[in-house]
Parts: sequence; C-alpha cells; structure tokens
Amino acid sequence: MKKAITPKQAAFLLPLLLLLAVFAVYPIVTSIVYSLFDYRTNDPAAAGLYTGTNFNAPLFYEDCDYSAWYLEDDVSVLTGDDAAELQAAADELKALSEPYKDAKEVVEMSKADSEKMAETIRDLRERILAVYERNPDAEYWNGPEKLTILLDEMDGCRISGNFQGLAAYKKLLSDSRFGKSLKSTLIFTVISVFFELVLGMALALIMNKAIKGIGGVRTTALIPWAIPTAVSALMWSYMYDGSNGIVAKIFADIGLISSPEQMLLSAGGAMSAAILADVWKTTPYMALLLLAGLQIIDTGLYESAKVDGASAVRTFFSVTLPLLKPSMLVALLFRTLDAFRVYDLIAVLTGGAQGTETLSIYAYKLMISQSNYGYGSAVVLAMAICVALIAFFFVKFLGAELISDD
Repeated sequence: MKKAITPKQAAFLLPLLLLLAVFAVYPIVTSIVYSLFDYRTNDPAAAGLYTGTNFNAPLFYEDCDYSAWYLEDDVSVLTGDDAAELQAAADELKALSEPYKDAKEVVEMSKADSEKMAETIRDLRERILAVYERNPDAEYWNGPEKLTILLDEMDGCRISGNFQGLAAYKKLLSDSRFGKSLKSTLIFTVISVFFELVLGMALALIMNKAIKGIGGVRTTALIPWAIPTAVSALMWSYMYDGSNGIVAKIFADIGLISSPEQMLLSAGGAMSAAILADVWKTTPYMALLLLAGLQIIDTGLYESAKVDGASAVRTFFSVTLPLLKPSMLVALLFRTLDAFRVYDLIAVLTGGAQGTETLSIYAYKLMISQSNYGYGSAVVLAMAICVALIAFFFVKFLGAELISDD
C-alpha cells in the first residue's frame, strides 16, 4: 500500500520541483510559445511575438526626422510652388512624428490607425516624388534616392502580427530537410547503440572477471568515455583526414573506401565515421552500466550451472542475460536517448554535411545561424516528442523500470 506524502516530505521535494520548473518546464513552455509565432530576430517585422499590429515608434520618429531634414536641404535648390510643396511635406513629417518623440519601444497600433498611417505615407511619397520628377535637372543635396529608402523604411515600421498557430508543425510534414535529418538521426542512433550494446556487453563481461590486474583494465577501458566529446571528435577528425589521417589510410588500404579523401567527403563514409567515433567513446559508458548489473548477480547461480554441466554460452543465455535484462534495458534507454539528441560529435566532425545532419544540428542552424526561432522551436519540440516516444516504448513495452515500487 502506497503512503501519501506528508507536508514535511513535500517540503524536501520543493527545491527539486523548483529546479524542474526553471530548467525543464519553463524552456518547454517557451519553445511551445515560440513555435506558434513566425519569430525571426533577423527580420524587424518578426523580431518579437506580435498577436496584432504593432508600430516601431522609435524607428519611425528617426526616419521622419531624417526625411524632413533631407527635404529642407533640397528645398533650398528649388523655387516657387515646388519648393513650397517640399517644405509642406517636411512640416507634415515633423507633425506626424511628434507624438512618438519620446517613444522607446514598439507600441501597439489598431488596424484603423495602421491603415491611416499607410495611406498618409503613400500620399507623402507621391507628392514628394512628383516634385523630384518635375525637376530632374536640379542639383539636389540628397535627391529622391535617399528619400525613397527612408519612406520604405517608414512604411516598414508598421509591424503586422506574426502569430501563425500550428503552421510550423504543418510545415514539418512537408519539410524534406526535416525528414532527412530525422532519417539520419535514426540511422545514427540505431547502428551506434547496437554496436555499443554488443561491445559494451563483451567489455563488461571481461571487467567482471576476478583476475589479477582487472582494476587497471577497468580504468583503461573507461578513458575514452572520460574524454570530452568535442575533444574526441576533433581527435577523430585528424585521424579521418584525407591527407594524412591514419584511420582513413587504413580503411583505404583494406578496401573499405576507394580513397582516404572519401572518408568524410561521402555520405556513407561521413556517417560511418561519426558512428565509429561515437562507438569508441560511448562503449565504456554502456559497459559500466552493464557491469553494475553483473555485479549484483548471485555467483552461486553460476556454480550451480557449472555443476549441471552448462556451457559458457548456455550459462550466458540462461542465467546472465535474463538477470541482466533490467540493467540492460535501462542502459539502452539512457544511451538511445543520448544518441538521438547527438549534437557536439557531429558538429565538430562533419558540421552536418554529407548526410550527417541530425535533428539537433538542423535545429541549431535554424535558430542560431538563421535566427529563425519560431520554426526552430517547432523542430526542437518535434525532437522532444520523438524522445518521449522512445522513453515510453522502453518503459511500457520493454519493461525498463527506472524506479521500483518495492
């Protein structure tokens, strides 16, 4: 029978809940919000979360001020009605910008005011350019070119709402690059985790033997896992180098690749290189988790199997493997989730080129390189859903229970 949590016990859990709220819940909620907007910081019209029409008041005031200044300079080279027309336009620009003189940020604007502002700017543009067209030979201080740029920028100060709802998720379904990234991620995850499980199991069985010097063997075996991923990836990139990389040369000599240059310059070679580097680094981690499971198996079971005449292979499949299943499933779960979210190894080794672009690399390029936080957040959330499905599959169908109720 499960007991209810007492207030004192809940008080001890409060710091953990606060940490989860700050470092887990808040980023997820923020990503969900961003994914509902066409949020791109490299575009002034989409550099915020706007549900309605907004107005960049500081920029508008600055543009009006410059435009009026330029017009007053050009008024001095004209005479008669045309000079009066430009001066009237300059005065109108000053009056138009006066309400926003002290504005420091983007402000909300109603649809009616936005349409009225657009009509005013359009009227000013027609009147100003008409004066310049009637006097093409005048020696202006500024001319229509500068004014056209400023007028265009003034019109762009009206920022339409960038709320798009679930459009980003709909785009994912037709995004071929997202599909390729998902495929590359799955290939990397399945193959690397498979080899890490097989090799990790073999290494764990060796480290579990009570033989002289086994402590040194265990320490040595864990060295690859202790090396930072970025450092190991850089190390492997030198060994894969087509000019003087030892691994690339060996693979070319034994016929696995046609030439050393193809190690990182072909789709198959680049993915194989990434998988090999990951298996080398993470197999000790898998072995360590499996070794912990082997340590709790009663040695009396092996003695009984030996008395019954069971071979080493029969003992492994009838005794070791069934009792190791819980630890093995937990190790697989942790490693699968980690491999699915791979970023640093691929980023350093190939940069996502030659068919090695994973979901993490794709999301990074969208949000950091392209400043597209809206669609990038949708990709990140899609990846989070995939991770959740993997965890659900392991826990529900394979029985990888992380915490027992006993």
